[in-house]
Amino acid sequence: MLLESLSKSLRGAVRKVVRANRIDKRTVEELVRDIQRALIQADVKISLVKELSNRVRERALRETATLNPRAHVVKVVYEELLRIVGRSAEIPLKPQKIIVFGLNGSGKTLSCAKLALFFKNKGLKPAVICADVYRPAASEQLKQLCEQIGVPFYDGGISSHSPATTAATEGNGAENEEAFSHKTSAVEVALEGLRKFEKYDVKIIDTAGRHALEEDMIEELRALNEAVKPEQRLLVLDAAIGQQASKQAKAFDEAVGITGIILTKMDGTAKGGGALSAVSETNAGIAFLGTGEKVEDFERFHPDRFISRLLGMGDLQSLVEIAEEALKREQKAASGARRRAGAVTGVGGEEALLSEEDILRGKFTLKDLYKQLEALRKMGPLKKLMQMLPLGGLDIDLNDEMFQVTEEKLKKFKAMMDSMTEEELNEPRIINASRIRRIARGSGTTTAEVSELLKYHRMMQRMLKGLGAAERGRVRGSGGLMRGMPLKILKKLR
Repeated sequence: MLLESLSKSLRGAVRKVVRANRIDKRTVEELVRDIQRALIQADVKISLVKELSNRVRERALRETATLNPRAHVVKVVYEELLRIVGRSAEIPLKPQKIIVFGLNGSGKTLSCAKLALFFKNKGLKPAVICADVYRPAASEQLKQLCEQIGVPFYDGGISSHSPATTAATEGNGAENEEAFSHKTSAVEVALEGLRKFEKYDVKIIDTAGRHALEEDMIEELRALNEAVKPEQRLLVLDAAIGQQASKQAKAFDEAVGITGIILTKMDGTAKGGGALSAVSETNAGIAFLGTGEKVEDFERFHPDRFISRLLGMGDLQSLVEIAEEALKREQKAASGARRRAGAVTGVGGEEALLSEEDILRGKFTLKDLYKQLEALRKMGPLKKLMQMLPLGGLDIDLNDEMFQVTEEKLKKFKAMMDSMTEEELNEPRIINASRIRRIARGSGTTTAEVSELLKYHRMMQRMLKGLGAAERGRVRGSGGLMRGMPLKILKKLR
């Protein structure tokens, strides 16, 4: 999960506020201490933590609340966290040339493939050019990633000189790799790639990394920048460096000028909050976040949506965008044939994902569960999607194992349901131990797997009931939390 530890701490702090009997100085001080602890553990700069603490104290106790007091405090926390995260860098969805650079180990090569897939999913035609003439193995990796996502790739033949290939054919891979790097320049490869991909919309140029910001790297980047004249210059930074992200961003910006930052490995470090806040002190904004090792684990950075998810308020706008992209892919794969994939978007279909009727009626059968899981699986990892729902006040623990919904698991779920009676499908609560054993025998599965299916159902049913009650304003700490959101978030939740 994206900054899981920080998010869990912040959600806990907010939950205490919305459940407090009254909002007084003691309640606010406890909230501030919880937030301080969470931010410091995430490697956020101490001076920023102090500044945020003072502003939360002052605004929470002195400002006149136009909302109820609890909602006002939550709104203050949201707005102050938004201040320290800073702005985003807008990368337009139009034809352009993009140069990507960064230090070795930052995730630059994978980020180029992720960036290409992002533009492809938005309906543009991307192409990737590898101008790293020093590391044929990296070029080979990027080539394979591009083949995987169906994006054209060019490197001037660099990948054919990787150590593994040349060692097999000529006996000394390292010498051939070094010799090749002296024969071909990065500028030549980039310009030839641009000529080759002239008819493509987005040309993404990967560059050589270094262990540090060395003079020869700066000179090569300046030469590439002058020859290519890119519209975007994106710096890739590893979120694990925490506060050091500020120094790296400033150094690269002074050297070549950057238009945006890709912050990688946000799922695997406790210092991501520090990196985010550090970058906010520079002239560059964050354009994208790398949220995992898969090529699909990549998202545009929207500060308001990001903070909303951290606090458990959801991100319904991003959820809708993911659903729309999933529907487009489904329609394209089916050559325009109308299928039940209309259920994925929640619009234009009879079986809308998490429809208002489902939420308000509080009834959720096993048949409903299967349809929702099947639709969600097409959209992406279930856990990531659940984080986009406003579950902050519902005490739902998003356990990793529960959300590994694979195609194989769905097949097993279907087999189990086929072994159930109509009554069991419509009223899962009647399924006791003896029925579980019968279902397991009839479906060729284990009792543990049947119990897992029922656990999924209870979790989803609880979530829907909570959302329904929150919509009616009946869940304290959930409905109140929703009423406390800024107007743009309230519009998403309606």
